[in-house]
Amino acid sequence: MSVEDRTAEQLAQDYSAMGDSVSLITATIAAEADEDSQGTVDRNVQHLELMVAKDDWGSEDMTAVSAAISSGNEYIS
Repeated sequence: MSVEDRTAEQLAQDYSAMGDSVSLITATIAAEADEDSQGTVDRNVQHLELMVAKDDWGSEDMTAVSAAISSGNEYIS
């Protein structure tokens, strides 16, 4: 992926949004499944996969993001 021209503020907002997706995936998997659960997890996993692929991240820790992608993909498979 090409280098993004995001400002430090945009990077911080995007990283925060990724954290929100991680939290939502984790909470959805932990809750009782309903018909919307898989769609919620799928949308958030897709979001994380798109965001983590950007190559202008600095030293942000992507450990939780990677774990959420992995557990989310397992959940929806």
